[in-house]
Amino acid sequence: MPSEQTLMRREILEIPEAVDRLLTNGAEAIATAAGAARELDPRFLISVARGSSDHACSYLKYASELILRRPMASIGPSVASIYGVDLMAKDALCIAISQSGQSPDIARMTEGLAAAGAMTVAITNNPDSRLGNVAAATLPIHAGPELSVAATKTFVTSLVAGLWLVAEIKGEAELLSAIRALPAQLEAATRCDWSGAAEAISGRSLFTLGRGPSWAISNEAALKFKETCLIHAESYSSAEVHHGPMSIVEEGFPVIAFAAGDAAEESIAATADELSAKGARVFATTGRVRRATELPHVRTDHWLTDPIAMVVSFYGMVETVALHRGIDPDKPRHLNKVTETL
Repeated sequence: MPSEQTLMRREILEIPEAVDRLLTNGAEAIATAAGAARELDPRFLISVARGSSDHACSYLKYASELILRRPMASIGPSVASIYGVDLMAKDALCIAISQSGQSPDIARMTEGLAAAGAMTVAITNNPDSRLGNVAAATLPIHAGPELSVAATKTFVTSLVAGLWLVAEIKGEAELLSAIRALPAQLEAATRCDWSGAAEAISGRSLFTLGRGPSWAISNEAALKFKETCLIHAESYSSAEVHHGPMSIVEEGFPVIAFAAGDAAEESIAATADELSAKGARVFATTGRVRRATELPHVRTDHWLTDPIAMVVSFYGMVETVALHRGIDPDKPRHLNKVTETL
């Protein structure tokens, strides 16, 4: 276990500055890509990504469907790289996300979709990467070096860049204003104390829950528990958890429910309270719970930016859990920072 501050912790604390840097330096690229997307007027959107980047795409799926009213589907990169099939994608907007931009399958799928008539946009921390070089438009996330294997600031800046693109395409003034206000709110989110939840996570299994955009954060949270804490965490929609998974809940079973200030908040709170009544130790980012424990959380200026603040607070907690378990979160076993899949 590290005796000094981990790289993961340092990079979590750098998130507000990284987002501010993106907002300062990224406007021209966003405006250019958004203008091209408006001219295309896509019938649907496609995402290409893996791991944390795919969770960012899940978040953008909801942003696209709720703001642009255009469906967005995740495409398996192996369709092109393994099976050799080029999809028909005329008039689609493709968003490919990769912090390194170096995975061959992500680049191959993106290149194939461009050849099939899609407008391709790369969101990456390395604009000179394979992915950056094959996409029609590249949105650098300006996160700066990220040395811990666990992605934190690159995940958050990918969320912000993608949401900014969606908001710019739509010309959604309220959402654009909320995005610009994020750095100070994310600074506050780094100070939220989730130690109560951290202390409750002592076993080998837990649930994370969300719904809508916050379900994407639940997915990211489950992955981080696996990779940094060696805990088997499963993410479910707060609706889907009723369809079987609830049966394994027992006394003291840990659950973290991610709720934004949106239309799904009440249903997530109700599920959190229902699980609590069955003996689970449930923690939720909402004040609407009655039996579950409310987690300190930062509400932003828009319900779509609330999940971004939630994941920042979560990252601080999961790093603490890893250290309490004697694990170095910067160097999870069996994992590398850059994963190049075919």
